[in-house]
Amino acid sequence: MLSRRRFGAGLIALSPLAMPALAQPSWPNRTVRVIVPYPPAGSTDVLTRIICEQLQQKLGQSFVIENRPGAGGNIGMDAVAKSTPDGYTIGSATIGHFSINQYLYSRMAWDIDRDFVAVGLTWELPNVLVVPTQYVQAQTLRDFVAWARERPRGVSFGSPGVGTTPHLSGEIFRSRLGLDATHVPFRGAAQTIPAMLSGDVTFAIDNLASYVPVIQEGRMRALAVTSATRWPSLPDVPTMAEAGMPDFVVTSWAAFVMPAGTPPAIVSRLNQALKTVAEDSAVQQRFLTAGAQILYSTPEEAVARGKRERPMWQEAVRISGARAD
Repeated sequence: MLSRRRFGAGLIALSPLAMPALAQPSWPNRTVRVIVPYPPAGSTDVLTRIICEQLQQKLGQSFVIENRPGAGGNIGMDAVAKSTPDGYTIGSATIGHFSINQYLYSRMAWDIDRDFVAVGLTWELPNVLVVPTQYVQAQTLRDFVAWARERPRGVSFGSPGVGTTPHLSGEIFRSRLGLDATHVPFRGAAQTIPAMLSGDVTFAIDNLASYVPVIQEGRMRALAVTSATRWPSLPDVPTMAEAGMPDFVVTSWAAFVMPAGTPPAIVSRLNQALKTVAEDSAVQQRFLTAGAQILYSTPEEAVARGKRERPMWQEAVRISGARAD
C-alpha cells in the first residue's frame, strides 16, 4: 500500500562540519554553480531553472545549471558533496536523495546526513498516470486497467530510472492490480516521452511537470494524479482515489543543499532568497502552470521531512524488489 499524509514543509539542517573562518557576508560575488543530478528537460531541471532565474535577479549574480545525470542522481550529488564548501556550488536534491537511494544502493559515495547542509525545500509535485492517446483509447483509469488485463503480452511502463518515485509508483500500481506490466527505465522524461509517443511503452506514473506540454497538446491523456486533491493546473483529472484506487497518495519534492561546511551565513542568505522567490505570486503561478507547487521551508524542516518519509519509501523499495547496484 502506498500512502502518505500531507506533510508540511519538511528537512533538519545537516550538521555542518568545520566552518571556514570567514563566512563571506558579501556572498554571492561571482557565478554560482547549481548541479542538477538529472538530464535536461526533466522536472528537476525545468523547475530548478525557474528558481535560478529568480535568484539571479534577486542576488545579482549568475546561477549556472550543470546537469550531472546518472545512478539515480548519485553522480551529481557526489559532485556537490566533494565541492568546496564556499557557497558557490548548490545541489538540487530530490526525495530520492533524502529518502530512497540509501535503500536501493548497497554502497553510496555520500551520505545525505553527513555530507550536506540543507538550505530549504523548493517544490513538490504529484505523479500523473499518463497514456499515449494514439495507442491507448481508454478514457478512465478503470477502462485502462481492464484494457491492460486483456493484453496477451502484457503492458509496459516507463520511468526516469530504477528506484525513482515514478518507478516505485508503477511497481506498486502493477502489484496491487495484478497487472502483467514490465518496467522500462530511461534516463529521464526526455527519453520516456518519445518512447511512449512511438508506442514502445504503454504508460507511466511520472512527475507531472515533465508531461504538462504533451497533455495539453493532446498527445498524452492524463488518467489520474497521485496528489491527495485534484491538481490546480489539471482540474478535470481525478485523483487516484477518485479514479478508483484509494490509498495511493504521493508527491515528489526537492530541496536545495550545499556541501557540509558551507558557512551558516551563506546558507541563511540563500534560504531567505528562496523565501522571497516562493512568496512571489507570479512565480507561484509559473510553477502551477509547469505542474508543480513552489515551497519554502527552513533547513531544519527540510531535513525532518526527508527523515520522516524514509520508512514509507523503504517499504516501497522492499515491495518492488528494486535494486540499483
